[in-house]
Amino acid sequence: MTVLVFGGNGQVGQELLRALAPLGKVVATTRSGKLPDGSACETADFGQPDGLPALLDRVQPSLVVNAAAYTAVDRAEQDVDAAFAANAQAPGVIARWCAAHGVPFVHYSTDYVFDGQGSAPYREDEPTAPLGVYGTSKRDGEDAVRAAGGRHLIFRTAWVYASHGANFLRTMLRVGAERDALRVVADQVGTPTPAALIADVTLQVLQHPGQLSGTWHLTASGQTSWHGFAEAIFAEALATGVLAKVPTVEAIPSSEYPTPAKRPAWSVLDNRKLQQALGTPFPTWREGLAVVMNEIKRLLDEPAGGEASRTN
Repeated sequence: MTVLVFGGNGQVGQELLRALAPLGKVVATTRSGKLPDGSACETADFGQPDGLPALLDRVQPSLVVNAAAYTAVDRAEQDVDAAFAANAQAPGVIARWCAAHGVPFVHYSTDYVFDGQGSAPYREDEPTAPLGVYGTSKRDGEDAVRAAGGRHLIFRTAWVYASHGANFLRTMLRVGAERDALRVVADQVGTPTPAALIADVTLQVLQHPGQLSGTWHLTASGQTSWHGFAEAIFAEALATGVLAKVPTVEAIPSSEYPTPAKRPAWSVLDNRKLQQALGTPFPTWREGLAVVMNEIKRLLDEPAGGEASRTN
């Protein structure tokens, strides 16, 4: 079995290359044709979606997993064409190829398809109402995947982070080591979700005997604010020895941290349908954080030139 993973250099993509290995040969793509460790891989440019079928024809995958996306939420407000090419048009092109060839297609989406005005966790069947360009492009990508008519899995996730890549946790550790005090937004609520959990659950779904398909919410369990997440990050960093000292964290409203793209105030996704389908509970966001922080500690403790050098 050949598994083609688009976006092999992203947070979720890197974890997928690990998690999906039991399925067979895993072929990665990145825009540059290189993976984070410097090794060569296939090249795929989501800015030019029409070029993707040629790659698919050549690789002839028996499963396609798309972890590539335009994720610069604020820049998307000006860079509209690039956001829609990567997030809407490219997934549609891939999904149509997969449908025509009878190949299952896994695609990742986001809490940003909702407007964040809710107060209960969003179910999969609730109406979408994205606030900005990024969310709209991701919503249109979902629609294109469904319209292609093949077997597909759309996993909406939120607040993704890992021990590698660019994410909130790594930003907090970096600035927390440099400053005595930080100000973090406290009126946006969601569920921090490790990329490794997303990849591991993806494998579980693909191995499920029930041939699952459709749209699913895939996050850790529970909820917190960005401020709550930051405080938990520093508590874990101190406990594990990742940081020797930690800053104080002041809670601020979003109005004091304006951004070009409006963020959903409520990003909690209801993940019960997926847990029930798999018959397994997902870890809480705090449990997930502990695992990732221990991974960071392990990487820091490794000799120079080892795995730790690849996380930067």
